[in-house]
Formats: sequence, structure tokens, C-alpha cells
Amino acid sequence: MNARLRGAAALLAGVCMVAGPAACGEAGGARESNGSASGGAPKIGVLLPDNTSRLYHFDKPLIEKKIHHLCPECTVETVSAQHDVATQQQQMDAMITKQVQVLILDAVDSKSLRSSVESARRAGIPVVAYDRLVEGPVSAYVSFNGETVGRLQGEALLKALGPKARDAQIVMMNGASTDPNSAWFKQGALAALKGKVKIAKAYETGDWRPENANRNMSAALSALGADHIDGVYSANDGLAAGIIAALQAAKVAPLPPITGQDAELAAIQRLVKGDQIMTVYKPFAPEAGTAAAMAVALGRGEKLKDITTHTVNSPTNRGIPAVLLTPVSVNVHNIKNTVVKDGMYTIDQICTPKFESACKRAGLLR
Repeated sequence: MNARLRGAAALLAGVCMVAGPAACGEAGGARESNGSASGGAPKIGVLLPDNTSRLYHFDKPLIEKKIHHLCPECTVETVSAQHDVATQQQQMDAMITKQVQVLILDAVDSKSLRSSVESARRAGIPVVAYDRLVEGPVSAYVSFNGETVGRLQGEALLKALGPKARDAQIVMMNGASTDPNSAWFKQGALAALKGKVKIAKAYETGDWRPENANRNMSAALSALGADHIDGVYSANDGLAAGIIAALQAAKVAPLPPITGQDAELAAIQRLVKGDQIMTVYKPFAPEAGTAAAMAVALGRGEKLKDITTHTVNSPTNRGIPAVLLTPVSVNVHNIKNTVVKDGMYTIDQICTPKFESACKRAGLLR
């Protein structure tokens, strides 16, 4: 296990303070039950959208570790869909055929996986929607409050623009239209931005791909001109990378303020360098721990009332038991007290020789 994953595993000790005692196996009876409702050891399937993002490198080992902590007899199978809807549908079918007791699903496409969720329900397999609320009869949902994510981004962009915000023009680079989280982030951002800055161009970025954000930003530059773009709302760090590449290719200097989300290592380094003004950090240990607690409880036929704190609605279902966690805004001034303090990254990982002088200016190195 590398240093980041060791640090991530250490975060599990703090899950109970954020997601409640049930996520730590201290409530809801999850520790005291023996075996699933059918009498055998629960088999839990975890379906992730890719094997390149934070979800795979950080959340996956934490989910597996917490499941085994709460339920030593449980077996876990984790698969990645490589961003492909058809692959994830096939993986869902395979899990159903294997008769797993519970599925934890982060859907590639929330609408397209609805039929698979319905198939799981017909087979008596509860589905925990992870990070992204999939359509269909899910039994529980855990994520971060998306409206808060967008609001933090919008507020940071306004602060960076300062007094000139009212006369400024921004480009809004939203996420994929197929992801319900994108609309949630956008709603929060607009709540902060509307009436306070002019949104000159707005894009929905297909598949959340940086290359699509790059093309969109290039189109905005052609339409508006570099001198007429004062800031960019970027829904996440991957999009920010594509946006910045387009701006640099157009010789834009200095870069306008650009937001982000996910606290990717490259984004933290961009904060240090000054290429990005903020990112939204979503402490993944509480989210992973809560999903594990939900899955174990459902696998044992137990209720979720001691775990869930909210209810949410999807386009197909109302009153879904949920846990919505609180995201954190990270800028160059609080890197040490957020992602470093929580063990997500070390100073050495952030401050490689390429970023040494910038890290000294930021106070990360002496």
C-alpha cells in the first residue's frame, strides 16, 4: 500500500465523528448480528465507474477495509466499468447472477443503470447508491451535499474576482448532463453567482472528460476573446486541467481565477503554483465508511434508521434514506489543515522539486 493509501486508511478512525457511530460499527446492531438474513455470510458487490479517479484509489480500499471490519465473514468483490455504461450493466447482471446480498453502486450513468437497479430489486438485492444517485429503487444513498459544493465554488470565484465581479464575465464549465450531481453542483453555484456576475458562456461537459472541457474552453476563447474572460467556474479538477491547458495554449497570462473539486494531487499543486484558486475536498473516509455500514446492515437484513440522517428524492423514487456529508473548500492557505492533516497527501508528495519554490512561497516548505 502506498503512502496515500496508508494515510487514507488512517482516516477511518475519524469516520464515527462525521458519519455517526453506525459507520464505525457502534450502532444499529451491525456488529452484533451473525450472518445475512438468509443465514449465510453476506456477499457484497462494489461497482465503481472507473479505476483512475479518487473513487478507485482512495474510496475502494476504505470501503473494503470497513466492510471487513464490520463484518469479518463478509466477502467483497469490486469491479470497475472503465467509464462504459454497457460494461457496468454487464457487471450488475453478473453480480445478480452470483446472488450477492447487497450492491454498492456508483453509476456511470444514473439513467441508463435504472433497469439494472430494477433487476436487482426483483432479485431481492438492495442497492446502496454511492456518491451519485442512480435512478430506480435504491435502498440507500450516501454522498456529499452537492448544493454546498457548488455554493463553495461560486463563493470562492466571487471572492477572487473582488470588487470587479459585477462587471466581470465568466465561463461556466459544468459537468456531464447525464450525472445528477452536475445539476446539483450547478444549482449551488448559480445560487452564489446569479445576479453578481455575468455568465457569458456555459457548457455541459460530456463524460466529465478534461479533453471536452479543453474543447469547450477553446470555443469560449474564440467566441469571447481572452481579454473578456475574467473567471471560470469549473465543476471539478479534471475539467480545470483541460480549461487551463486551453488558456495556456492561447497564451493567456495571468490565468483568470478557476475553481475545482475533488482535491486531486495535481489540483493541490495548481493551488500552490497559483493556476487554480480552490478545490472542494470531500473527506472520503466518512463516505466510504457510511456506505460500508449501510451495506453490512442491509446484508444482514437490518434497518438503516441508526445510520441515515436525511431522505432524498430521485426522478423515480421519493424518500430514499440517505447520508449527506459536508464538503470543505481548500485554497492555498489551508492545504496543511485539510488534505495534509487528514493524511490524503504528504508535503513531500505535493512539494516535488518542480513545485519547491512555489511551496516555499505558500508556506508549505521553509
